[in-house]
Amino acid sequence: MRFFSQKSGSKKVIQGNWKKFLIFLLILAAIGVGFLCFWFVSKIILNTEYPILPVSSSNMCLLQPNCDGLTDLFEHTLHIGDLIIVQGVNAKNVSSAYPNSAILVFHSPQADSTQNDALIITRVIAKEERNGIIYFRTKSDGVGSHLWPEMPVVSECDRWYDYRENYTWNDMISEKLLVGKVISRIS
Repeated sequence: MRFFSQKSGSKKVIQGNWKKFLIFLLILAAIGVGFLCFWFVSKIILNTEYPILPVSSSNMCLLQPNCDGLTDLFEHTLHIGDLIIVQGVNAKNVSSAYPNSAILVFHSPQADSTQNDALIITRVIAKEERNGIIYFRTKSDGVGSHLWPEMPVVSECDRWYDYRENYTWNDMISEKLLVGKVISRIS
C-alpha cells in the first residue's frame, strides 16, 4: 500500500510542476504578444518603420571619447546605448535652424547594389529643394573640429553619395532615405 501512495505522490508532484510550467509558458507568450502589439502600435502612431532604435555609434556624442552615457547624462548629445524615439516626418517640416535643428534618422546611402542597408543618425545643417526633392546637408554633433553648437563649415559636413538617381546630390542626402526625426531619447 505504501508503494502505491509514494507512486501517486510523485505523480502529483509531476502534475503540479507541469501546471507551473504551463503557466510560465502562458505568461511568456502574453509578454511576447504584448511586446509585438506595442511595437506595431508604435509604428502606426509614430508613422515610421523604426519607432525605437538603439544608439550604437559615438558620432553624435560631444564627450569624445567618453560616450558611455554615464559621464554626463544630461549633456545635449546621444550616447552609445541610448534608445531614441523616432517619428515619421514630412521633409518640408524638418527644422534646419542650426544649432537647434532636427536630428534625423536615414537609411544609409548605397555606394553600389551590394551594400547592406544601415541606419544613420545625424543633425540637419541645411536643407534645399531641387526638382521637387528635398536634400539635407548634415553633420554629426561629435565629429570634426566644430562641435555642436558651433556652426560647422561645409567641408566638415557629411558627404553623401548614392549610386541611385536622386538619393544624394551635391554631398547632401535625399528625403527618399529619410526614416524620421528623433523626438526623444531614453538614457
